[in-house]
Amino acid sequence: MTALDFTPAPGAAPFPRMVLAQAGAEVRATLRNGEQLLLTLIIPVLLLVGFSLAPLIDIGGGSRVDFLAPGVLALAVMSTAFTGQAIATGFERRYGVLKRLGATPLSRAGLMLAKTVAVIAVEAIQVVVVVAVALSLGWHPHGSPLAAALLVLLATAAFSGLGLLMAGTLRAEATLAAANLVYLVLLGAGGVMFPLSKFPSGLRHVLELLPISALTSGLRTVLTGGGALPLGALAILACWAALTLVLAARTFRWE
Repeated sequence: MTALDFTPAPGAAPFPRMVLAQAGAEVRATLRNGEQLLLTLIIPVLLLVGFSLAPLIDIGGGSRVDFLAPGVLALAVMSTAFTGQAIATGFERRYGVLKRLGATPLSRAGLMLAKTVAVIAVEAIQVVVVVAVALSLGWHPHGSPLAAALLVLLATAAFSGLGLLMAGTLRAEATLAAANLVYLVLLGAGGVMFPLSKFPSGLRHVLELLPISALTSGLRTVLTGGGALPLGALAILACWAALTLVLAARTFRWE
């Protein structure tokens, strides 16, 4: 009979398991938080339904839901990758959560990776919900889902970099105020609910360079117009992603 070995085997769990465990905790915390749920799911769905059914905006012809659905998808991505992540990370830094997590076997790089995985998981839930609601309202998407997914991933990187840049340099209260202010400004001026053609030409050219405008216009090109991958929108998002992630990496403070 083989003797059982009860010798302790101390040591950290494998790195992928630690990252997935932390990512799962981040997703559960987001979905259990009423404010986060309001920001990431309820507001986008309400905007989609309300503005699709009521003639509150002039989109210049065509189906309102066909115009709104890509914009609301872009808003959902921004709400999770930027606004929600900036606020949550800012308060985690203030209360010392990041400092304590960074001292665990899960390294700081692993923690950031786990947050990224959590953001993508929440975005996947958002996409399923928003698309289901849009389809029920009569949306008829066209084009390549892979092209749309590439735009969303680049936008996620850009918004995440911006959110971490804000959360790692500002006080938590300032991050809360600034993130919500940016959310509202980009909601109104990023082509989400109102066509950028409604703005003066000089201002419109500036607004087109915003990451939310690039994502919104890119998704409309692919999903509504059935066009090829828009290289201009892709380039804008790539530039924002590179700039914000580099700045966040250089300036982020864990305490």
